[in-house]
Amino acid sequence: MNQDLSIINLLLHASFVVQLVVLLLVIVSIASWAAIIRKYFALRRMRALNDDFEREFWSGTSLNELFASAAQNAKFAGPMERIFASGMREYQKLRERHVSDPATLLDGARRAMRASFQRELDAAEQNLSFLATVGSVSPYVGLFGTVWGIMHAFTGLAALAQVTLATVAPGIAEALVATAIGLFAAIPAVVGYNRFAREIDKIAIALETYIEEFSNILQRNLSANPGAAAAATTVAPANR
Repeated sequence: MNQDLSIINLLLHASFVVQLVVLLLVIVSIASWAAIIRKYFALRRMRALNDDFEREFWSGTSLNELFASAAQNAKFAGPMERIFASGMREYQKLRERHVSDPATLLDGARRAMRASFQRELDAAEQNLSFLATVGSVSPYVGLFGTVWGIMHAFTGLAALAQVTLATVAPGIAEALVATAIGLFAAIPAVVGYNRFAREIDKIAIALETYIEEFSNILQRNLSANPGAAAAATTVAPANR
């Protein structure tokens, strides 16, 4: 007699523990795919906003105009623009307090930008730990379901007088489904984690490079004219 070994039928006849494991893995898999999709679009938008601001920054626009634009566009600003705004805000606060020492001004702006950079990096890495957990734990959860299913299958076979492949196959197959679904949940999560980690590293390097370049601009401006406000500085490609 032919037996239906489709996945749906195997799961319907599986033990409660195996069904519970499979349900958990399916939920985790859906959640990880949702996290992957959200992170993909979030990082793509982040790169686009950074590129747009960097082009504007080196286009010859004055720092004062860039800072005013960043303040008006705060809700839709990218990480690089927010880092710039943090540095300029701290710089202007120190100026308003009549701080004139170039080293103090530069150090204050740099510290503000580093703090903003760390916040941006933390936001970019959100949900990465979830993907890493899914990728590392899901195969073991699936393996647990498989072991439990095999134990359940052999317990049922103990009562049979004659054991054939036809009687063993359904129990083994339903147990292996748990491992397959565990791998199905783990593989996309691992691939997504590795890709996003590389993308975030690239973004972090670009932001750190920008912080150094902007700090150099402020330092040159302070060295050339310590009494002038840096907000009037025009940033041209030649300054790079």
